Amino acid sequence: MKTSRIARETAEVAASISHADFVPRRQTRSFAASLQQFTANGDLPANDVEENKLKLADDSDDELSASISPSASVFDIEDAPLRASVSRKRKRGLDTSSTEVTTVSESTSTRTSPRKPGAKIDDGAAGKVKKARRQPAKRIVNEAGEEEIQPPANWEEIYEAVEEMRKEKLAPVDTMGCETLAEDHRTPRDKRFQTLIALMLSSQTKDTTNAIAMRRLQTDLPPPGLTLENILAVDPVKLNEMIYVVGFHNNKTRYIKATALILQDLWKSDIPDTIEGLMSLPGVGPKMAYLCLSAAWGRTEGIGVDVHVHRITNLWGWHKTKGPEETRASLEAWLPREKWHEINHLLVGFGQTVCLPVGRKCDECRLSERGLCPAAVVGGKKVLKRVKKEVVEDEEGVVVKEEELLTEDVE
Repeated sequence: MKTSRIARETAEVAASISHADFVPRRQTRSFAASLQQFTANGDLPANDVEENKLKLADDSDDELSASISPSASVFDIEDAPLRASVSRKRKRGLDTSSTEVTTVSESTSTRTSPRKPGAKIDDGAAGKVKKARRQPAKRIVNEAGEEEIQPPANWEEIYEAVEEMRKEKLAPVDTMGCETLAEDHRTPRDKRFQTLIALMLSSQTKDTTNAIAMRRLQTDLPPPGLTLENILAVDPVKLNEMIYVVGFHNNKTRYIKATALILQDLWKSDIPDTIEGLMSLPGVGPKMAYLCLSAAWGRTEGIGVDVHVHRITNLWGWHKTKGPEETRASLEAWLPREKWHEINHLLVGFGQTVCLPVGRKCDECRLSERGLCPAAVVGGKKVLKRVKKEVVEDEEGVVVKEEELLTEDVE
């Protein structure tokens, strides 16, 4: 039959083919990479072909028989881009051989947590003073069952150290503070009035600038100078020009003129002698009222807390308050009454010379040396400067004032 003869001829042809004539070659990575290069560039490096032939000669018969599968033995160059993109193996260079290097680190770290027992401490930190902890005033119940405020543990030591530093360095508040700006040769009534005016001008104003404005009022007003009668008679525009150097001079001009009228009508041309009376005046707050009552009338009924007192006592950790009034209540709860008058002058001068709002001189402060200040910062730090622009509207138009605001040092 024709079909049997064709089958026999096909079998004879298949039997005549030797394995030596056709051996499915096992491909290597370098040879596969060369085929990819050939696909892209059209040339195949000769050394890669020879290397592949040598490797094929060394393969065993078992390996050759295992590579009979077309998918494993035959490399199709049309599939090269697909295989290269799907493969998860790390890509290697085409012309450079790959070598694996294992690096062993011989360095050992001696850093340990200082909070753990047996921790190692750097030798460079041996001479440093340990930073103080915050020890605020506490509310406790005594043996009698009454509730009382326990002062901060080290407040007396801090207070005495600040007194020592204040004696060694003169501050602007010592010579140009509000208590010192009233003229000594005036009558007691006029001196009290000048003290009140100095306090009203001091808000948001440096002591040096405030002293300049007060001096202008004392000299530029008609004789006898800064008195209640002259303030009532002066034109508001002229008064505004005299105090132009202070902050918010437009508002202060209106406050001073209104206060002069109230003093004439309600207080017999003198200043009030009570906290409530002083705080009823326009532009006078608790700080001014307590300071004025103490300086003008010699009666201390509370602590005058300004930004320096509020800021510094919070840095010391005596309390954690959000505003001057909260700070005043906290201090009056435990600070001895004989120190209520002097603490403002003490801390204002300390804040002007050592504990500045920006760039605190902790390296010159004894509290930092003795480890008494929890907020001490030793070492130079860069301070960012920002400028705040404020738009104030008045009768003459719109005035834009620029005021520098400096960020405080951080730990």
